[in-house]
Amino acid sequence: MTTALDTNTTTSDQLVIGGRTFTSRLILGTGKYSSMEVMAAALEASGTEMVTVAVRRTSIADPNQPRLFDYIDPKKYFLLPNTAGCYTADEAIRYARLGREVGLSEWVKLEVIGDQRTLFPDNIGLLEAAAVLVKEGFVVLPYTNDDPIVCRRLEELGCAAVMPLGAPIGSGLGLRNTANIRIIREFSKVPVILDAGVGTASDATLAMELGVDGVLMNTGVAGAKDPVSMATAMNYAVKAGRLAFRSGRIERKLYATASSPLSDMIE
Repeated sequence: MTTALDTNTTTSDQLVIGGRTFTSRLILGTGKYSSMEVMAAALEASGTEMVTVAVRRTSIADPNQPRLFDYIDPKKYFLLPNTAGCYTADEAIRYARLGREVGLSEWVKLEVIGDQRTLFPDNIGLLEAAAVLVKEGFVVLPYTNDDPIVCRRLEELGCAAVMPLGAPIGSGLGLRNTANIRIIREFSKVPVILDAGVGTASDATLAMELGVDGVLMNTGVAGAKDPVSMATAMNYAVKAGRLAFRSGRIERKLYATASSPLSDMIE
């Protein structure tokens, strides 16, 4: 069933990244689910059109292993390989190339992790890897800190989008620094995708209300008690937040304003 919310936030308002058009602004990961069947059902419920695939953690080269791609139709979902688990620029570059060589995509969600406990990005290594991969023709979507200057440098290198974190990966803390996300969106000429930290639907809605172009999440859905229901909630949360942003919220005021002022009454 198509609702007014679906119509107002899809066909009339599409997301374009790297010359490719998407009607959904929600991107989902494919890890941490209790089973492949649950993952497939959650993807369907989310309405997503793009899913991330960790090259390092996927049996993409072993046909004898149960494969993620037995449950994901590449004609329905655009595959976004990522370099999750890579701790150096060289390692991330190597896995990005591997993803392309095995036929996944020339796109890459670029991750260079700097610390094993916090999983915060190594922005020096990230910039180094991004520069190499952009020159090699990759469509690079880098996961980075919520740092407006780093995001600007990544854009200047030729990245197709920037993906600042909302909070540490898998933390479910929601957006910790809304001011920086707003600044990044204001400064960026490429799409801004909030990546990491989303714990529930209201987190996704808030991000979209700030003006980001999309939200990427994995644990918030896969780790929920009912991943399929949470995926449905995230579907509508992203749409609602986008529609609210486009509608233009009322000005915040310190004092009350009557909704039916006396000056408008007919005597």
